[in-house]
Parts: sequence; C-alpha cells; structure tokens
Amino acid sequence: MHERTEPPAAPDAPPSPWRRAVLGSRRLWRWWALRDGRPRGPRARLVVDWVARILLGLVVLSVLVVAVLRVVPPPTTAFMVREGFVRDHPEGLRYEWVSAGAISGELALAVIASEDQRFPVHHGFDLVEIQKALDESGRRRGASTLSQQVAKNLFLWPGGWVRKGLEAYLTVLIETLWPKRRILEVYLNVAEFGPGVFGAEAASRAYFGKGASHLSRSEAARLAAVLPSPRRMSVARPSDYVRERQREIEEGMAQLGGTSYLEGIW
Repeated sequence: MHERTEPPAAPDAPPSPWRRAVLGSRRLWRWWALRDGRPRGPRARLVVDWVARILLGLVVLSVLVVAVLRVVPPPTTAFMVREGFVRDHPEGLRYEWVSAGAISGELALAVIASEDQRFPVHHGFDLVEIQKALDESGRRRGASTLSQQVAKNLFLWPGGWVRKGLEAYLTVLIETLWPKRRILEVYLNVAEFGPGVFGAEAASRAYFGKGASHLSRSEAARLAAVLPSPRRMSVARPSDYVRERQREIEEGMAQLGGTSYLEGIW
C-alpha cells in the first residue's frame, strides 16, 4: 500500500502593515533595551509600542487625506485658518473653488513661468533650483516648487525645521498620489493673491471684475507677479517693481512656447 502524503501547507500570508509596524517597534525595543546593557521594564516597552502605533496611524491618516483631496476640493487650508485667527479681514476671507477648466491657461502658464518652470518634469523637488539656492555667496533664495507650496499651504504652519521635514514628506505623497494637473489646479485655487483673497476665481473677480476663465495674458502675469509677497505687492495698484515682474513673466511665458507648454498637464 502506498502511504498517503499530506499536501504541503500553504505559506503564511504576509503580515499586514499594522503587524509589521508592531514587529518593527519590538525590534526597536530590543535594540533600545540592550544598547547600554541595562534592561528596561515592560512600561518602557509599552511606550515604544504605542509610539510606533501612533506614528503608523499618522502616516495612514495622511495618506488617506491626500488621497481624498485628489478628487474633493479642500473646503479650507491650514494657511486660511491661521489667517482667520491672526489677521483682521473686515470683508472676511474670499475663497471660491473652481475646476481647472474654469481657469485660464494663461494663468496656469504665468504661475509656472514665475514660480516653477520645471514643474512639468520634476517630481516635487527642483534639484537645479536647490543647487542655485546654495550658491557661492551664501545668500538665501527660494527654491520651493508648486508641489511644495501646495503641501505647505494645505497642511502646515510657517517656519521651523520640523515643518520643513513634514513639507518634504507631504510633497512626496502629493506627487505620488496626484497628477500634475491636480497639483496645479489646487495651487491656483488656494494661493493667496492679496490680503484675504485666495484662489484664481476670487482674485480675478476682485481685481479684474471677471471670472478666472477670461483672464488675458497680461492680467495673468500681473496676478503671478505678486505671488512672492501678496501682502506687500498689489495687483490693484502695481508698483514699478510689480510691473517689471509682470513684463518678465510675460517674456518667460513666450519663451516657454505659450500655453502649448501646458500640453499634458492642463
């Protein structure tokens, strides 16, 4: 008689992300417990486990929020909330979300020409501009991409290295989960163009009396010209400096090839 052989057992399913985090926290605990030869008690181990679980929970939450905002217009932003608390806006904050199709391609191009000319090709960080920012003179200059500015405006507070680290993490998430069109759409809807004036539609109606879909090239360039400092620079009463920036942005738009530069992202 032939002996019956049992079929090989199915391999165990891989551990879930939550289980991997718990196992990782235990490995971290073992390293920490033995690093100086002195044993730690169960209370310290519990703290390490809970810290790992909290961190994992925050990561999962951030991924979910960014994924939802890929399709849902943000009702507000961290920057707008802060503005409402720290500054007095007699007319209130002006913010009106519109889809990308309701925003002139001229404004999308003007913002790219002014703020982030390699936006269509980089992955959230412009290494060329970062290198320029570390020039030999040691002067500080901005190198934030539109993706970084979206992360900062949507979720974060001003200043600090912790904020910078979170900004980098959120920028990677946004670039991973959103197409370029969505990043540009959100940026144009949440950027501040004047005191308490957020987004292309509110700015276009406040300063030019028309919807954002009807902006001309020169109007779009003027809006983009104030973006570095919309509280010091005025769209309604442009200084000589703003007018010069506007002219340079219009030249940059032409050098990029006009709105055809937006093909595939707008």
